[in-house]
Amino acid sequence: MSSRDLILGRVRRAIADVRQDDTPYEQAVDRSYLREHGRRSVAETVDLLAENLADYRAIVHRCASGELAATIAGLLAERAAGSVVVPAGLDAAWLAATDVTRVPDRLGSTPRELDAVDSVVTACAVAIAETGTIVLDGGPDQGRRRITLVPDHHICVVRVPDQVVSSVPQALQRLDPTRPLTWISGPSATSDIELDRVEGVHGPRTLEVVLVSDQPRADVTS
Repeated sequence: MSSRDLILGRVRRAIADVRQDDTPYEQAVDRSYLREHGRRSVAETVDLLAENLADYRAIVHRCASGELAATIAGLLAERAAGSVVVPAGLDAAWLAATDVTRVPDRLGSTPRELDAVDSVVTACAVAIAETGTIVLDGGPDQGRRRITLVPDHHICVVRVPDQVVSSVPQALQRLDPTRPLTWISGPSATSDIELDRVEGVHGPRTLEVVLVSDQPRADVTS
């Protein structure tokens, strides 16, 4: 008997006593909970996102769409990045102001090869203000999950306000659960038993989030 058969057998035994007329799952759970906490304007929601991202030690920048290429070039220059991983569907204009070596997101890239790359630039699927979370879904402008887990520096671009929602329930409405979702709240971090925080253990040590809109704003940094 395979592991699959064993698990399915346990499931069948667990539900053997469920009546055919039992309340359907989608009706059995009360889902009348709050969709968001409080009422906020679009600007207030974006401000909350920036505040919570910074609270998780992400570095937050704001710029207008016409300033995005220069902003990304400046962030790569500050890191003295010599190479950057680029998802296949990333807008080429985002990197037009830098001559940093582009490393394509390839199926055959090894962890060692990705670890040798200085930075990665991606878009995102959605950003959640109440939790300060960025969600990637492996779309063409985000690439494979591993390119955002191995390089030490991740620049993630969030389109404001289109990709910003208030809450997790609102985000789930936009996401496809069959896609490879990566939920990011700040740079990678963990703590030992004495609560000593260590960053960069299982993901990028530095996360920089660029909130790009048609209205320029001063940078907000953590």
